[in-house]
Amino acid sequence: MLTITDMTYRVGGRTLLEGASAQVNAGWKVGLVGRNGAGKSTLLDLILGRLQPDGGTISLQKGLRLGFVAQEAPGGAATPLAAVLAADAERAALLEEAEGATDPVRIAEIQARLIDIAAHAAPARAAEILAGLGFDRAAQERPLSSFSGGWRMRVALAAALFAEPDLLLLDEPTNHLDLEAALWLESYLKAWRRTLLIVSHDRNILNAVASHILHLEDRKLVLYAGRYDSFVRTRRERLEHREALAAKQAAQRAHLQSFIDRFRAKATKARQAQSRLKALARLEPIATIADDPSITFQFPQPAALAPPILTLDGVAVGYSPGAPVLRHLDLRLDPDDRIALLGANGNGKSTLAKLIAGRLAPQAGRETRHPKLRCGFFAQHQIEELEAERTPLQHMAALMPEAGESAVRARLGRFGFGQEKALVKVRDLSGGEKARLNFALITHAAPPLLILDEPTNHLDIEAREALVEAINDYAGAVVVISHDWHLLELVADRLWLVADGTARPFAGDLDDYRRQVLAKPAEPMPRETGRSALSDRRRERRQAAARRAELGPLRRRASDAERLVEHLSAERSALERKLADPETYGAATGDIPSLLQRQAELARRLAEAEAEWFRSAEELERDAEG
Repeated sequence: MLTITDMTYRVGGRTLLEGASAQVNAGWKVGLVGRNGAGKSTLLDLILGRLQPDGGTISLQKGLRLGFVAQEAPGGAATPLAAVLAADAERAALLEEAEGATDPVRIAEIQARLIDIAAHAAPARAAEILAGLGFDRAAQERPLSSFSGGWRMRVALAAALFAEPDLLLLDEPTNHLDLEAALWLESYLKAWRRTLLIVSHDRNILNAVASHILHLEDRKLVLYAGRYDSFVRTRRERLEHREALAAKQAAQRAHLQSFIDRFRAKATKARQAQSRLKALARLEPIATIADDPSITFQFPQPAALAPPILTLDGVAVGYSPGAPVLRHLDLRLDPDDRIALLGANGNGKSTLAKLIAGRLAPQAGRETRHPKLRCGFFAQHQIEELEAERTPLQHMAALMPEAGESAVRARLGRFGFGQEKALVKVRDLSGGEKARLNFALITHAAPPLLILDEPTNHLDIEAREALVEAINDYAGAVVVISHDWHLLELVADRLWLVADGTARPFAGDLDDYRRQVLAKPAEPMPRETGRSALSDRRRERRQAAARRAELGPLRRRASDAERLVEHLSAERSALERKLADPETYGAATGDIPSLLQRQAELARRLAEAEAEWFRSAEELERDAEG
C-alpha cells in the first residue's frame, strides 16, 4: 500500500532522512515514533506530497484514498455536523447532483450508489463521532466560528475519521483532546478496519492500537512488528546485541594491531604481519546504535508542611458574582497527595485548579490554606508566553535576581539545559525544550504544591518517562490534569471527578473510570492477569510514596544546602559589587578591611555549603537508585 525506497530529505542544511526505506501493507496500524525533531511530521508531509524528497521514492497504491487532519481548523457559519458530513466528497457530490437531476436513469444510478455507500446513515455516524470527541447534540448545531481553535481541530479530526480513507495519517491526534475524548479515540482506532499511520507520543494509544512500530532513528526507518512495549523490548535487545558485537570486534582489532606492531619490523614475521594488516583493513567496523540522550527533570524539593495544606468546606467558585462554575466543594489536600482531576473539558477542571492554586477566591463557603503554601502552576499558554528573544538563562535569572550565574545555570541544568543550550533564544527552542524551561521556571522557588495542566503535550515518550520519575521523586503535593493515561496510571494515588457543577473523590480506579467513559459493562478480568496487574500498579504507587517518605530527610538536607548556597552567592555578589564601586573607597575607608574579611569568610562558607550540597545530592541520587 505504501512503499518508501532509499529516500533522502534535507532541510536548512540538515539531513532528516537518508537512504530511508519502509513498507506498510494494507490493514496495518503503524505507530511512527522517534525523538522530537527527528522528522516524523516531515515524513507525513512527504507521503502527502506536500514536500518532495531529494532522493529515493515514495510509492502509493494506485487509486488509494489518503486521509489526514487538515492543518487549518475549519471555521465559518457551518456547523460541526455539516463540516464532518462534507468530508465525504462522493456523498456530497451525489446529493448535490440528485437535487438537479431530471434523467430517471441517472436518478436511479445516484440513489443506488447512495444506498451502496450508506449515505442515509451518514448523519447518525457523523453525530456519533462528534459525540465521542466531546460535542453534545446542541454543540453539533452551533456555528464553527463560536468554537475555540482546539475544538475546531476536533472537528477536523472527526471529518478525517468520518471519511474512512484507505490510509489515514494522524499526527499527534490527542494533543487537542481531554482524557475522555482520548479514551474514545483509542477505542475507535482500535476497531479501525483500514490502514493507519499515527505519529504519537502517547504510549497507551500506541500499545492499544498499533500492530507495528516504525522507528525514525539516525535518519533511517526501522519497522518492528508488535505494539510499543514489544518495540521497546526488541530494540533494547538489538542495542545490547550490537554493543556486544562491537566490543568483540574491538578486541579482535586490538589483537591484530598488537601483532602488527610487534612483528612488522622482523623479517621472519613480516609476511604474517602484512597478512594481518590486510585482515584488519577488511574488518568493517560494526556501527553501534547511539542511544538517545536522556532527558532529566529534577524538581527542587520543598520544605515540609504539616497536613492539611488546603481544605474546602462548602466552597463555591466561578468568574462572575452569583454564577459559580462549581459548588458544594468539600475537599482536602495533604502535602504528599497525588491527585488526578477527571472530567470532560468544560466541566470546570481548570477552574478547580485555579482555586487550589489561589488564583481564584471562593465565592461562598470556607477555604483554609496553610500560610506557607505556594504553588507552581504549569499550563500550556505559559509556553506560548515565553519571551522569544530571551534565553533560558535570562528567563531564570529574572526569577533569581540575588543568585549568581553559577546557581542559575545549576538550576537550568536540572532540566537538561547545559552550557550552550542555556544561551539559545526561546524562539529557536523546540516545543519540548520550551516545556522543560517552563517546568524549570515554575519550580524555581521549590513550591510545596505543583499543579500540572496537560504537562505532556510537547514531550516525547522518553521525556514523559523522565517527568513521571521526577513527579514520583518530588516530596510535595501534585494535582494533574492530563489526557496521558500512562502518566496518570503511574502518578495518581487519588482521583477527583469534576462533573455536574461540583467535584468529589472518585470511588473507583482509572480502569473503572475508563469503563464509565466508554459506557461499557465491566469486562470480566482473568483471575490472574487482571487482578495482578491492578495490584502491581497499586503496589508501585505505594512503593513510590514510601520511597518519598524515606528520602524526605535527605531531600530536606540537600534543599537546605542548596538554599544556603544561593543565599551566600547572593551576598557575595552584592559584596563584590560594593568592593568594585569607587565610592566605597572614599574618605571613610575604615570599612574596607572588614569588607575584605567578610569576602574571605563568604568564600570559605560558600565552599563548605557547595560541598555539603554536592555530597547530599549524591547521597540522594544513590539512595533513590537503590
